Amino acid sequence: MFKRVPGTKDILPEEVSAWQEIEHTSRNVFSLYNYRQIRPPVIEDAGLFSRSLGEFTEVVQKQMFLIKREDETYALRPEGTAPIVRAYIENNLDKTAGFIKLYYIGPMFRAERPQKGRLRQFHHIGCEVIGSVDPDIDVEVISLAHTLLTCYGISGYSIKLNSLGCSHDKKELTSVLRKALQPKLAELCDECKARFDKNILRVLDCKNESCRKIVNALDFGHQHLCADCQAHFAKVRQGLDNLKVPYELNPHLVRGLDYYTRTVFEISHPGLGSQDALGAGGRYDNLVEELGGSPAGAIGFAFGVERLLLARGEVAAAGSLGLVYVIALGPQAKEYGIKLLAQLRTAGIPSDTDYENKSLKGAMRAANDLAARYAVIIGDDELKNNTVTLKDMRDSQQKVIKSEDLIKELKK
Repeated sequence: MFKRVPGTKDILPEEVSAWQEIEHTSRNVFSLYNYRQIRPPVIEDAGLFSRSLGEFTEVVQKQMFLIKREDETYALRPEGTAPIVRAYIENNLDKTAGFIKLYYIGPMFRAERPQKGRLRQFHHIGCEVIGSVDPDIDVEVISLAHTLLTCYGISGYSIKLNSLGCSHDKKELTSVLRKALQPKLAELCDECKARFDKNILRVLDCKNESCRKIVNALDFGHQHLCADCQAHFAKVRQGLDNLKVPYELNPHLVRGLDYYTRTVFEISHPGLGSQDALGAGGRYDNLVEELGGSPAGAIGFAFGVERLLLARGEVAAAGSLGLVYVIALGPQAKEYGIKLLAQLRTAGIPSDTDYENKSLKGAMRAANDLAARYAVIIGDDELKNNTVTLKDMRDSQQKVIKSEDLIKELKK
């Protein structure tokens, strides 16, 4: 018997409704902010990611699923930003649209060790804004993430905020960090010793306990920021304060990908354990030009859908749609029940029926298994009197109503 690949998950029918609810909420909120959906392919030229994410990042060095065919190497996308920037350039959106606000929903792939909240195939809901360096768009993007979480029904999260500054500032930060970590080099883990020479900012991302202790003791604040970047970051903070979006400054936050500049942020939730990030994002003002386009400021973020569902807790997925289960007893009742199903669905009411000729008791059990909100029972008496029996599956209360009043009653 074949089994699913480790690190992947079958999303079963009883779970899909919770996914659809989050996706539906996301589309509604993105539309309120005038973001439009984009759907890039899941497979890209592997060079796109080594160029954009950084040759020495953990994603590129260890986590990409690669497909080699003759002289070409492809990768299943490990994240969404680089493919969208590639699409922006390749489809001339820089010329036809210029400033554009996009969102995406779909699977990503990383060859990681599977654990709670971290799978090899996972799903992102994210957005990218390309064509502006205005700090107000940073404020919009972060407040959009905050609004989405509120609409998902998630609370108890924290937004961590930092600025890496421009490319020159990042070099200055690298110098400051190297000077501060040099005396502690022997105490770092083996990976961080390698990072010290190749990409020292990654040391700030390390989850090793001894490395975390060393990093947390560092005190370099935002002294590496130039005047322009300090002013930009001040406006971002002021804008978030004006909108009453809660955040906390974290000068050690750098994110794990090389393309980030200026504003970076991460949203974490204590209920997720060691992998506590719900999502993250930031500015990448140089990436469009680095991938062959004209210079364009840009910012985005992504949420992990699996982690959103974990943080949200158990959801009565099927029941949340208000399923109505039609139970028709006898041949004539079944004939009428099929017509009634069509009427309910035309009216926008999710509904189903028994196709296995179960008894009343068996059909009620099936309705309960499907987490139906109501059962509509039709027998000989109901047919004779042009009525139906409507049973509330939550409190087991039932009443007889006229057939023509059923849709009006359900829509209450």
